[in-house]
Amino acid sequence: MDEQRFYITTAIDYPNSRPHIGTAFEKIGADVQARFRRMEGASVHFLMGNDENTHKVTLRARELGLEPKAYVDDMARQFQEVWGALQISNDDFIQTSEERHHVGCRKFIQAVYDAGDIYKGVYAGHYCVGCESFKTEKEVAEAGGKCPNHPNAALSWVEEDNYYFRLSAYRDRLLAFYAANPDFIQPESRRNEVVSLVETELRDVAITRKGLDWGIRVPFDEDQTIYVWFDALLNYITAVGYGTDDDRFARTWPADVHVIGKDITRFHCALWPAMLMSAGVPLPRKVFAHGFVYRKNEETGEAEKLSKSLGNVVEPMELIDKFSAEAFRYYFMSQCPFGGDGEFSFERFADAYNSGLANNLGNLYSRILTMCLKYFQGDLGPVEGIDLTAWRRGLDLPALVDDVRAKVGEFDYTAAIQRIWLEVADSANKYIQETQPFKLAKTDLEATRVVLANLADWMRITAILIKPFLPRTAETFHAAFNFSESRPWDAVSYADAAVATATGSFRVTAPLVDGKPAPLFPKVEAR
Repeated sequence: MDEQRFYITTAIDYPNSRPHIGTAFEKIGADVQARFRRMEGASVHFLMGNDENTHKVTLRARELGLEPKAYVDDMARQFQEVWGALQISNDDFIQTSEERHHVGCRKFIQAVYDAGDIYKGVYAGHYCVGCESFKTEKEVAEAGGKCPNHPNAALSWVEEDNYYFRLSAYRDRLLAFYAANPDFIQPESRRNEVVSLVETELRDVAITRKGLDWGIRVPFDEDQTIYVWFDALLNYITAVGYGTDDDRFARTWPADVHVIGKDITRFHCALWPAMLMSAGVPLPRKVFAHGFVYRKNEETGEAEKLSKSLGNVVEPMELIDKFSAEAFRYYFMSQCPFGGDGEFSFERFADAYNSGLANNLGNLYSRILTMCLKYFQGDLGPVEGIDLTAWRRGLDLPALVDDVRAKVGEFDYTAAIQRIWLEVADSANKYIQETQPFKLAKTDLEATRVVLANLADWMRITAILIKPFLPRTAETFHAAFNFSESRPWDAVSYADAAVATATGSFRVTAPLVDGKPAPLFPKVEAR
């Protein structure tokens, strides 16, 4: 991996409805990785977007009495409002109705056609409007005559002239690529599924539709539009200059990782690499397929997939307004394994918020600053000569930092957060219990100063470790003291967390309300 650049993408989203918590789970997971890579010194390009060239867009716009373009532009605005509220740090947001995407798609499909991998045929099969894809007889049979992803929506039987991509011709090349690049598909369980699919069920795929007004015209047959997957996957290259800016494309591509949901793994790990092989474009380095967020049914106790038809969809803004964006990020990164499936309920969310944030981080923030203000008017003075490792006796901090860094780089966020909270946060709580600075201050102010200087450095280290996960809280922790005078916040890396800062003076710089630190995470009750 080239450490000077890191290109990360998420799946682009259908704009037929606003994003829900499952969609946000993916974006936060990718954002944590992007923020972490920036801390490691990489030049990160983080892409997100909306998948707009779909028949569903036309149908939904018609329902609302809008033209498709006006509809998708407004939905793009709504999506980006949510991502902004969640502090997602994407560098670009592509709409597939944009000119840059249309130009790149037409160039790409022409290249595949010129390579001899596209032929005309007639397609007849089961079509799911929800997935915007055809379903095999096997998929339909195993789902009891339904779409496996949309069991409450009727499948359509579609017969039409269109063009096919010779995906089946790439079986051996794909299998050889997987063997040569064993880390291409992550987690490992997804890799096994894809390899099995390619070995046994790789078939040519329809890549155009006829008679649709909305979409990208096929350059070698203007009566056809490019079919949704062949169009949508291309956003990863059209957004960084394919077909419009060759120099930029050469600098940015290939992607270091595509972050996607496990339900679209086969498109990203079989169809997409074969498309790129055909067009002579380098392949991405990795695809990470995360799991789903399920909603706990409060009456039955069963975990259910998020579904509008079940009425169990939760919008991110509902939780952000009730708790905070930081609480949202904390819950989904600490309670839902990114490589597996997670579960949401309002009760569990409130419990995690109160125990992990209100009673732990928030409480420590207030206690430490309050004691510094009460006993030293916020100025702890010079720290040269003070052992700032006293708070972490029994904790091998450099080893912990290395392990957390490795876990974050592997998308193992729940394990990383668990170590930070159970070992780093708990060390501060234990240290306060052992030293009892609120009692010590009555008899030995210098010893109290040493204790509080340790706790101040604990805040600095904690800020760095939680920076990818809780960017606002992390910055608040770091800005609570004058740490930025020696190391600007934007420049800190995980390596800085392993080193004590025994220079200069420690001085409270946190914003105060009536002379007291403002509470970070007021306790709440589940609704």
